[in-house]
Amino acid sequence: MKHPRLPVAGLSLLLTAASAWADMRAQDFVDKASAAGMAEIEAARLALEEGRSAEVKRFAERMIKDHTAANEDLKALASRKQLEVANAPDAMDKAKTMLLELREGENFDDAYARNQVNAHEQVVELFREASQSLDDRELQAFAKEKLPALEEHLEMARKLAGDQ
Repeated sequence: MKHPRLPVAGLSLLLTAASAWADMRAQDFVDKASAAGMAEIEAARLALEEGRSAEVKRFAERMIKDHTAANEDLKALASRKQLEVANAPDAMDKAKTMLLELREGENFDDAYARNQVNAHEQVVELFREASQSLDDRELQAFAKEKLPALEEHLEMARKLAGDQ
């Protein structure tokens, strides 16, 4: 039995369309990454105020330092490319921070740690995808450069949450 064959031109068009769908747009990455960075900083500031354990406070200080620096780097790069950074965390991250505000003491520390595991799993996935499929080479390099620190943050958050 003969199998129907897709003409070479048709296969090429299909592969081009598939790779275009896989490519992340630069503006989408800048929006998501900058909003996530702001959410990390907001949650960390709250942890400095509400957290009880020294480990939570040390982790929060590190998140503020690292995410502020990364956001500044992203903002400068985006500005050169005439791309806009987010001006606030996205709605889901705002809701998570509001839920954290309702927690107190050790309950806050536990909730913050779990929140950070979840948040860093998402941001690591975003930066991994961007480092492989972003449609802008400079932003792709930025994602590759920042990914190891984000992976380290994820491991730190897992330890904080007791998820080792």
